[in-house]
Amino acid sequence: MKSLREVPCGNQAKIVKVHGDGSVRRRIMDMGITKGCDVFVRKVAPLGDPIEITVRGYEMSIRKADAQMIEVEA
Repeated sequence: MKSLREVPCGNQAKIVKVHGDGSVRRRIMDMGITKGCDVFVRKVAPLGDPIEITVRGYEMSIRKADAQMIEVEA
């Protein structure tokens, strides 16, 4: 499957699964990134880190390492 890090700027994807160990996975899910929700990739910084996304009606930025742990389907 594809990770959120691989989604091009301006595209939308649906969250399939959040990988990672305990505290990191919990932090990502506490931000509203959960299975089944839609995510829109708004911007990607020039060097690729961070990635600005829209999830559940608000904008947030996440690191490339965190985006790699989020499995999506386009």
